[in-house]
Amino acid sequence: MKAIRIANGEPGLVDAPAPSGEGVLVNIVASSICGSDLHMLDLGLLDQRIPGHEFAGFTPDGTAVAVEPTLGCGSCVACGEGYNSHCVNGFQLLGLVADGGMAEQVRVPAANLVPLPTGLDVRLASLVEPLAVALHGIDRARVRDGERILVIGGGPVGLAVVAGLAGRGLACDISVRYEHQRSAAVALGATPEVADGYDVVIDAVGTEGSLKEAVQRLRPMGRIGLVGSFWEPTALDALFCLKEIELLPSNTYVCKSPHRNFEEAGQLLHARPSIADALVTHRFPLEAVSEAFSAARDRSAGAIKVVFDVA
Repeated sequence: MKAIRIANGEPGLVDAPAPSGEGVLVNIVASSICGSDLHMLDLGLLDQRIPGHEFAGFTPDGTAVAVEPTLGCGSCVACGEGYNSHCVNGFQLLGLVADGGMAEQVRVPAANLVPLPTGLDVRLASLVEPLAVALHGIDRARVRDGERILVIGGGPVGLAVVAGLAGRGLACDISVRYEHQRSAAVALGATPEVADGYDVVIDAVGTEGSLKEAVQRLRPMGRIGLVGSFWEPTALDALFCLKEIELLPSNTYVCKSPHRNFEEAGQLLHARPSIADALVTHRFPLEAVSEAFSAARDRSAGAIKVVFDVA
């Protein structure tokens, strides 16, 4: 089968053996590049691996599914509550500890399959994973109706947060860097203006600069929902303590009903397929792997979400 494999720090197209072993076979339709894929690639964590944790496709019986890529033992307390990322066996992600979705096929545990709403175009459904990340981040930040909300970051996760807030009937302002991000944010329902005194700031960047901006923009005793990931040590200044601010990181999503974020994300995308119009800026076949990864790295040139059309 055709697949993308990382070798010597570079992604390339290979003819890989069909996946075997335990789990349900998924014939992949769409798989997208996440910013964390690029970070893990640069850190040398993906060598000899088929990457990809944002993907969707069909099972052999024709069921359209999105795949929760976080693996768990299924028996510890964390897994029992749906927090696979906190499994006693450690953080395990398809595309990192096992081959992921940048291929024509993959085998995954049946428990990680989330059926998609009838009528949802599976070509759009690689967005279910980042939307689930955003929804969990909104939950962790305890966002409530009537609060003033700012989103920092116009990348895929920041815009997914806007979509998630809009899906719950919540308005927000947004801070972005590029004009194409501003246009996408407006299309999703955000106001591209920034003020001060917010009740909640959701930081979808995860840098020292974005965290500093969040602290500055919040009212005293406000909350920061952190959906961006820090990839290096980050400092907090005295204003964080003086304002008595809460910092609420989020990691992946809840993987168990009735609060399964993938289920809400699929329903949101089904109700508002225009989310994909705002987020997906590039589509490539697997054969165009170099072009796709180059596009994903160049946010200034217009990329938001880069998707592989596999089938």
